[in-house]
Amino acid sequence: MNDLLQDSVYFGFAITLFAYWIGMVLAKKINFPLLNPMVIAIILVVIFLLLFDIEVETYNKGADFLQHFLTPATVCLAVPLYRKLQVLKDNLLAILAGVFSGCVASGVGILALCKLTGLDQVLYRSLLPKSITTAMALGVAEKLQAMPSITIIGIMVAGLTGAIMAPIMFRIFRIVEPVAQGLSIGTCSHALGTTKAVEIGEVQGAMSGLAIVVAGVVTVVLAPIMAQMW
Repeated sequence: MNDLLQDSVYFGFAITLFAYWIGMVLAKKINFPLLNPMVIAIILVVIFLLLFDIEVETYNKGADFLQHFLTPATVCLAVPLYRKLQVLKDNLLAILAGVFSGCVASGVGILALCKLTGLDQVLYRSLLPKSITTAMALGVAEKLQAMPSITIIGIMVAGLTGAIMAPIMFRIFRIVEPVAQGLSIGTCSHALGTTKAVEIGEVQGAMSGLAIVVAGVVTVVLAPIMAQMW
């Protein structure tokens, strides 16, 4: 199978889109928080590669093209923000304070968990930028002399966890304010979590998109400072 697909530059691209489409269909038909399209797509792709003994390198030849859509997709999140610009103006101070608090809480939480579980300083630094968008996170990881591969794993886990758990957390803690919902998702789970915020509501999507930008800037400033806390 690897030999047949060796020269196919579209295989990984196509199988990823198909798996995600299946995930979207299942998520719509079965209204269950854990059935996130991204999670389903990842599981299906892994099963497919293992079942047909396809090497990851062969898959990545096409799948890597999807990375080029990340930046345009993130920029598109500015559209709902523009539509809700008045909400931003009315809640500017609370929004900035909320995102800043979320970034600080994330860093302190990572430090505490790394200390409790016995992880070393390199892993701690690698996980510090886990809650911001990939492009910025990798820049922060490089500046902190961390491990980019661990940072990417942290980003994926943070995004998927936020997308899956956000609605559950809102119900448990009775968070009903749309602005607060959106800010919490964007601050903790970057663009991947924002896809869920857009599904929940337009205000949530707009605020989550804003939180991605603000949280990214705050993390770039705070991460070097928090890295010295080890």
